[in-house]
Amino acid sequence: MASKGQRFMKYTNAEREEILSKYIEGYSAKYLGNLYGIPRKTIETWKQKVLHPKEKSNSKRGRPKEKDLTKEDYKERYEILKKYQAFLKAQRERK
Repeated sequence: MASKGQRFMKYTNAEREEILSKYIEGYSAKYLGNLYGIPRKTIETWKQKVLHPKEKSNSKRGRPKEKDLTKEDYKERYEILKKYQAFLKAQRERK
């Protein structure tokens, strides 16, 4: 996790390409990290981004945004709230 006020190193594309080409040739990430003063995990992350770029999927994850909700979604939420209120009322009556 980043610390408050931490500054991150910025590398040019030419530097990245040079380091990645040496990494692909067979040099270890640890060796290149020590040589260039870069954490080995950074080099491995660059490699992953180049060799396995993320494919954007159309499937949405997580909770839907308010603007994406339909009338049916609102009805479903209303029904859930009604059931929850009835449950809470029953719990209070037991006590």
